[in-house]
Amino acid sequence: MPEGHTVHRLAARHAALFAGDKVLATSPQGRFAEGAALLSGAALDRTEAYGKHLLHHYDGGQILHVHLGLYGRFTDGDGEPPEPVGQVRLRLTSDLHWLDLRGPTACELLTPPEVAALRARLGADPLRSDADPEAAYARIRRSPTPLFALLLDQSVVAGTGLIFVTEVLFRAGLRPTAPGRTLTPEGWQRIWADLCALMAAAVVSGRIDTVRPEHMPEAMGRPPRVDRHGGEVYVYRRAGQPCHLCGTPIRRAGLAGRNLFWCPTCQP
Repeated sequence: MPEGHTVHRLAARHAALFAGDKVLATSPQGRFAEGAALLSGAALDRTEAYGKHLLHHYDGGQILHVHLGLYGRFTDGDGEPPEPVGQVRLRLTSDLHWLDLRGPTACELLTPPEVAALRARLGADPLRSDADPEAAYARIRRSPTPLFALLLDQSVVAGTGLIFVTEVLFRAGLRPTAPGRTLTPEGWQRIWADLCALMAAAVVSGRIDTVRPEHMPEAMGRPPRVDRHGGEVYVYRRAGQPCHLCGTPIRRAGLAGRNLFWCPTCQP
């Protein structure tokens, strides 16, 4: 599932393609035909991302909500759109550009109260200027739930996924299974600042790099990471490989239905 930086990149991309333009909306697959008919002819005012949720705001008052989930993806291009291939839930076209959406968990029109309810269910998004990290910490500091699970909970922190969570906990030197209530205010401030910085960098680069300059391949004389997710990381999907800091083999275990990666020496 795309992490929050990807959705923020999509919001910026869609605004660049369509902001201020009237769109023709269709649903080649047919599952969003009614919603597409309501969107057609409206101009896109603005886009925004909140965690892993994407919102398009149109001048007629319509608000398109998309959650990509595990399988959703967008494709786009210039000029005339190609013939639809596969299950295209939504197609947007203007005089200059086209956009296709396939396989989302959610593709729907919401009213302003429904958008407000959606936002109320989500935690603080490190990529938004209106985020309230203290509200997130208020949940964490009284919880016996492991930090790993709390930081993945979208009602606590919105937009974080497995890579960001495992990596910020390593960078903070915190044991992922430690209860949330053991996290100090100073510890939370460090985690939040790290999330903000790492996720903002990922928005710019389009990839997740969490390794500090002194631990990059060229600095350490090691081969670069080869992985379909890309990016240099400390522990994510590195089970059995030596820790970049201490050489201890990285461990993997299951927690909260997810794969947890950590260094038993650096995260005691």
